[in-house]
Amino acid sequence: MRSHRVELWMEVPGRRGLVNLTRRVAAAVEESGVREGLCLVNAMHITASVFVNDDEPGLHADYERWLETLAPHEPIDAYHHNETGEDNADAHLKRQIMGREVMLAITEGRLDLGPWEQVFYGEFDGGRKKRVLIKIIGD
Repeated sequence: MRSHRVELWMEVPGRRGLVNLTRRVAAAVEESGVREGLCLVNAMHITASVFVNDDEPGLHADYERWLETLAPHEPIDAYHHNETGEDNADAHLKRQIMGREVMLAITEGRLDLGPWEQVFYGEFDGGRKKRVLIKIIGD
């Protein structure tokens, strides 16, 4: 069995944003030489997410509105976590909703995604460098 590890570093300039990682994950799979296996893509920060969905701007706007409805950033004093001097309690909740990681199949040396599926990094407390782990295992 082979194992391959890649870190992606990124810095989303705004508080929130989505980054399509599909090409970078596919490149890591190709680089790994794994023909049949699994690919874990994991947000290594507790205010960020990795998820799979469609790369459609209307859907992205819907996510922004939906997440802000479920866990609004303001008022900041509505969250006990922010009593520590932080202002990112909403980002922790948004991450919980969107998920920490995805596990993707590798078939014949390629990501085995559905027709519209893309891999995204979701940033909910941006403005600083964060990383995503890609861990590939298989034969």
